[in-house]
Amino acid sequence: MQFIVKLCFSLSVIVIATAIGKKFPSAGGLIAVMPLTGALVLVWIHLETQGDPVVMQAFSKSAVLGILPSVLFFFVAFICYRKGLSLPIVLFFSFSAWSASAIVHQWILSSMY
Repeated sequence: MQFIVKLCFSLSVIVIATAIGKKFPSAGGLIAVMPLTGALVLVWIHLETQGDPVVMQAFSKSAVLGILPSVLFFFVAFICYRKGLSLPIVLFFSFSAWSASAIVHQWILSSMY
């Protein structure tokens, strides 16, 4: 049951952000990248680990460092759209940039421990 609640709540955030983004793209973009997703994950992890501070701290540190790959994803998408590329191409290049930076992200985190 907890999985269904998490799924419905999380999906509703995406649906609302999409609906707002169609009418107000800048507001939809802001909602899409706001810490709401991170807050939801913090709540779910807290509930599932009984608030284990080690797990919570590790997640928070990873999220802080994970901002950079996400920024790179959207920066590449922005550049691709300015060049007039199609959505599949934009997503390919954006996810490629994100994937490469995510590998670096994980390498940095693994070297910190």
